Amino acid sequence: MLLSLLAVLTVVALSTPFLDRVLGRATGWPVAAVFALSTGLVLSQGHRLFAQGQTLESALPWMPTIGVGLYLRMDGLAWLFCVIVLGVGALVMAYSARYFPPGRRTGFFFLMSLFTMTMTGLVLADDLVLLFVFWELTTICSFYLIGLSGPDASRPAIRTYLLTAMGGLALLAAVVLLWTRTGTTRVSEVLDDTSWTQDGGFTTVVALLVIVAVLTKSAQFPFHYWLPDAMAASTPVSAYLHAAAMVKAGVYLAMRFSPAFGELAVWNTVLVCLGLVTAVLGAVFALQKHDLKELTAYSTVGQLGLLVAVIGVGTPQALIAAGVHTLAHALFKSALFMVVGVVEHQTGSRDLRELGGLRRAMPVTAAVSALAALSMAGVPPLLGFVTKENLFEAMLETPGPAWSGPVAGAVAVAAAALTFAYAFRFVHLTFGGRPDGGAGTGESPVEEAGWAFLAAPMISSVAGLVLGLFVTTLNPVAGRVGTDATHVEAEPHLALWHGLNPALGMSAMTILLGALLAWRTRAGGTWAGRRLFPVPGTTVFERLHAGVVALGVRTGDLTRTDSPTRHLAVPLVMVVLLSVVVSFSGLEYGARPAPASLSLDWVLVALVAASVVAAVTTLSRMAALALVGVAGFTTALWFVLLGAFDVALTQFLVEVLTVVVAVLVLRRLPRGFHRVRRSRTVASAVVAVAAGCAAGSAAYLFTGRRELSSVSEYFLSNAQEDTGGTNVVNTILVDYRAMDTLGELTVLGAAGLIIVAVLNSAGLTAKGGARLSVRRTNPVWDTDDNTVIMRTVARWLIPLLVLWSAYLLLRGHNAAGGGFIAGLVGGSAFALAYLTAPSASVARIQVSYTITLAAGVAVAVGAGLLGYVDGSFLRPLHADVPLPWGGHFHFTTALVFDVGVYLAVVGVLLSALNQLGLEPPGQSSGEHLGREDEPREPTHDSSSAGGAR
Repeated sequence: MLLSLLAVLTVVALSTPFLDRVLGRATGWPVAAVFALSTGLVLSQGHRLFAQGQTLESALPWMPTIGVGLYLRMDGLAWLFCVIVLGVGALVMAYSARYFPPGRRTGFFFLMSLFTMTMTGLVLADDLVLLFVFWELTTICSFYLIGLSGPDASRPAIRTYLLTAMGGLALLAAVVLLWTRTGTTRVSEVLDDTSWTQDGGFTTVVALLVIVAVLTKSAQFPFHYWLPDAMAASTPVSAYLHAAAMVKAGVYLAMRFSPAFGELAVWNTVLVCLGLVTAVLGAVFALQKHDLKELTAYSTVGQLGLLVAVIGVGTPQALIAAGVHTLAHALFKSALFMVVGVVEHQTGSRDLRELGGLRRAMPVTAAVSALAALSMAGVPPLLGFVTKENLFEAMLETPGPAWSGPVAGAVAVAAAALTFAYAFRFVHLTFGGRPDGGAGTGESPVEEAGWAFLAAPMISSVAGLVLGLFVTTLNPVAGRVGTDATHVEAEPHLALWHGLNPALGMSAMTILLGALLAWRTRAGGTWAGRRLFPVPGTTVFERLHAGVVALGVRTGDLTRTDSPTRHLAVPLVMVVLLSVVVSFSGLEYGARPAPASLSLDWVLVALVAASVVAAVTTLSRMAALALVGVAGFTTALWFVLLGAFDVALTQFLVEVLTVVVAVLVLRRLPRGFHRVRRSRTVASAVVAVAAGCAAGSAAYLFTGRRELSSVSEYFLSNAQEDTGGTNVVNTILVDYRAMDTLGELTVLGAAGLIIVAVLNSAGLTAKGGARLSVRRTNPVWDTDDNTVIMRTVARWLIPLLVLWSAYLLLRGHNAAGGGFIAGLVGGSAFALAYLTAPSASVARIQVSYTITLAAGVAVAVGAGLLGYVDGSFLRPLHADVPLPWGGHFHFTTALVFDVGVYLAVVGVLLSALNQLGLEPPGQSSGEHLGREDEPREPTHDSSSAGGAR
């Protein structure tokens, strides 16, 4: 059921672009319907959870080798947050169908649906790794949703992302520590494991990391400023983010880890203190704001502060209070934000100084607003009143010295009184005052919004009233939430009336003080618009951000240079020094290579040395390229002699294609290298020789011909049984370390796109627009004459290369070959097609290399997903396919993975050939550089130079 729920939500998110194309803004209705049905499905499980005491679980292997899986678990705590996430999500999506003007909103509906899915996954996750993945996805979704609002929202989106991502890093560190200590990633098992909680130092470190994650995600002091800053987002986004998503992720995380940290002093102290500070600050800031949306945003900060503080108390009653207040807050806060949107939509303003007297023109909106604000203010018989009394009662149990409870309770009362005052201000200054209904900035009279627009906030606010009147129905939910959040049996006692008790007295004091504050600040008083702190939080963030960037620039300046010599100096000198240290360290190098087998080796060493010496002494770029190729081919020959035919073939193909691509680059450069001082040449030679001797000696001493390692023996002995393949090199790449290969494949695809981006932005053209002189009558430059032999050979060779590449691809699992080698062979065919082209103005291969790159990565990932049939990502599946002529072909999904590698390699080569082989815009075929001092002849036909490449 849980996996199906996530699957349905994922399908909804993926279908929103198609729905939006057809329905436009009305896409909100079908999405809201699915969310509502999902809410009903979750509610239907309540009997099993609360009456029967069951816990729902689902599992799907993800990375079984390391114990990570799609483990989902729904207990009472997860059930409550699922209802909030899905229920409020349904209301906000229905509201969005009328909030936006007619038109398409693809990005909004997709991201909001994805936001709902990730929040649902977060509260259901019973795996630490899965929990972290969903945690970060909520950060990414919020970043894009805020940024959707336009250029002015870009900095708020970045500030929100950076701050919450910092908390994500803290959570990642906690996940790694818990995984390492307990040996499991199952959240339920980690919380039940008491071994790590007995280590005070370890527990404190993990608790502090989780606290940082909670504080940043739930906008607690000193990170509180990002939440009002994020109001740059559209009102539906703000309503969902404040009421049911993002900030509630921090609340959930704190409640989920309370069983482990509930009695830890640092947990209690930090959460209670910073929570109460945030509650007061948020309430004070809300009381002084004129912008309705900003006021509501700061009110969220204050309410979250109370929630975090009561979670920090850690007792079962405190966690019960946190759970029910989270529900109450979701209801009244979503209603208030949606009311803000309604008011702004109908009046054109959300400035309290321009509003007033709307109760006559918008009576339904006024009633909805009043119900939600009264619940937030804690006035009976609303649900907010019951949850506020439970908060007060819990705060009196704050652990610590005897005075901790009364002090915490007094601060909570102060924050609640401020809440009453700004709730009154919200309603009175918007709907009270002048009864003429003339508020608004437009010339037309203000009218009540349509029922379709008001339905969502109306349901939310009325739900707060109904649940307040029948709050005892929530006792089973509250009890299970308290038990799951503390692992201690909790006895709930939710009711509208408990008789005369301290909590009732604190509620009465709250209303009296709140009424006094409301009277004193009904028009803003002396607080409105005043800056209470010298520097806003966003300014502090920007200064810190600028300082970090400046520090990075200064640090980079230490090694930033365009000179290759300076880049190479440090590693080369370190290699020499390291070799000297190791030489005098007395280390044993093991058995030396057998002298009798070195004769041919030394011949190859001499050939490589000769080619390198010649390459570094020649002044011709083309000669240097050819000599470097000689060294590469000699290395390939060495691989052949050592029996590594796959590696040798790869090296050979890479050398061929490197020459092709390098020639395309060199034709844009002068023919020769610039001359340098003799002293610099000598110094470079000394460093190069010393480093080369050191590295060569190390390779000789440490990698002599010894017996196979245990790892090599394992691969040779088990590759066929484990993977069904006999080519050990290929099985290592596509079976044993397929995840690494997928990562490299992704990097390869990114490299191809970078080639395109860099060359397009660089605008490489012939210097000064100079043209190399050509004569049509000269057979050396005539494209028809000088390519006739190559074209004749290519006509037969290109099909053979393509067939050979397919052959290498299909046989790679059992013999020399594979996707990478096959891609290089196929790329060689394309390179040959380019080299025989009569003109450099038109691409010879009319295939989109960007699509080819993307297809390669997509095919490889798709092959990995097929592994879930057998329980794990990238696990190869095998089958014997009968052949028409007899026998069978052993098919494996590793072959599909290799197809992805093939496409990516070909895509990168095509991008290089197209970007480097074609003439830049504005430069006709044949325009390329020779020596600047070379005499030029008049150009007779510039197009005829295309073959001279």
